[in-house]
Amino acid sequence: MRKFYLLLEQSKYVKFLFITIEALSLDLAYKIKEEGHEVKFYIQSKDEKDIGDGFVDKTDQWEDLVGWADVLVFDDLGFGKSAEKLRSEGKRVVGGSTYSDRLENDREFGQKELEASGVTVLPSWNFTNFDEAIEFVSKNPDRYVIKPSGAAQNEKELLFVGKEVDGNDIIQVLAHYKKNWSNKIRVFQLQKFEAGVEVGVGAFFNGRDFVMPININFEHKRLFPGEIGPSTGEMGTSMFWSQKNKLFELTLEKMKPKLIESGYVGYIDINCIANNKGVYPLEFTSRFGYPTISIQMEGVTSSWGEILHKISGGEEIALKTKKGFQVGVVVAVPPFPFNDDRTFRKYSEEATILFKKDNREGVHLGEVKRSNGDWHIAGKSGYILVITGSSTNMKDARGQAYNRVENVIIPNMFFRTDIGERWVIDSDMLLSWGYLY
Repeated sequence: MRKFYLLLEQSKYVKFLFITIEALSLDLAYKIKEEGHEVKFYIQSKDEKDIGDGFVDKTDQWEDLVGWADVLVFDDLGFGKSAEKLRSEGKRVVGGSTYSDRLENDREFGQKELEASGVTVLPSWNFTNFDEAIEFVSKNPDRYVIKPSGAAQNEKELLFVGKEVDGNDIIQVLAHYKKNWSNKIRVFQLQKFEAGVEVGVGAFFNGRDFVMPININFEHKRLFPGEIGPSTGEMGTSMFWSQKNKLFELTLEKMKPKLIESGYVGYIDINCIANNKGVYPLEFTSRFGYPTISIQMEGVTSSWGEILHKISGGEEIALKTKKGFQVGVVVAVPPFPFNDDRTFRKYSEEATILFKKDNREGVHLGEVKRSNGDWHIAGKSGYILVITGSSTNMKDARGQAYNRVENVIIPNMFFRTDIGERWVIDSDMLLSWGYLY
């Protein structure tokens, strides 16, 4: 018992340095600061520099603080080489590797690594030429999904799910992309469409093993309720924590040897389609997910500073989590999910975020800043807040989240009203197929 308290004392005041491209991890950094740790926050993007003002201490040169930090946290892709170098120098690092960056960035590579690890994958074909892809679909009519690779995959509206069994809609979209997006989409994938339940399985990894429990999550990517409209980064997610189950065993667990070899430390998730025939991985998220990490804060009762400190040192830790379900709703403003500086300046720039009641429970930071006690919109994307709720059943978790949303006042704010509604149908199918035992 004394050793346990000594470990807590040793990690009580830890110095965390967050390195981010677009300030995505502000909410986590602020949470760790609120726990009593020291936090420094670096933002690479010039357009996002004001995010977090008034919430966390900022720095313009993260390299100068490497010696100061006890734990370095890289919150996005592209830092794999830096993370590997720092680990080799003995630093505690939460973040990717060159291998895990490639898992997410290069869809073909990710699918091949899954297949090599014994995971069943859907047939897919990679192209660098639109005419060749159009010819392929013409000769092999079927339902496909168009998935840009590399930097273009960040343009979520470019992902297209075909609905016609003869592939004619895919051919039309490919022709459109050739005309309007050929300079941006250099590599893309056609993946065979498979109907089923879209479900994600994720876990924290300490460089040696997965941290239990695992996270089962259901993303809502389309802009409008009912999965209508353009794809966004994400409009909300429902989730719960679980011990090992068949879904995990068939997918993420099989990647353990490769993650160990790569030195990966952090959170990793595989989004899948599950049906009565099998579980088919669609894509990796080899980093924190957004808004996933904020919703996980609603369900995890362990100290986040202790979690990151221990996994960065390869130490064992078991997450303490709430029973039941968590729901998170993204509150956005124009131009989200698009990039449009003129629209942002007209409708959203510097707008004040108000609350009907002085209550911040379940309110998580997106692109915001604080000045003289008031919260304001920051950045340029329009991704403002994540509002969360939790309960022992999905209905009440949804109710709590949306009651908290009603407490928020932002001019021109919008959000989806159906986050978590799919659970009744999805859970019945996943349970009947035996994936959630």
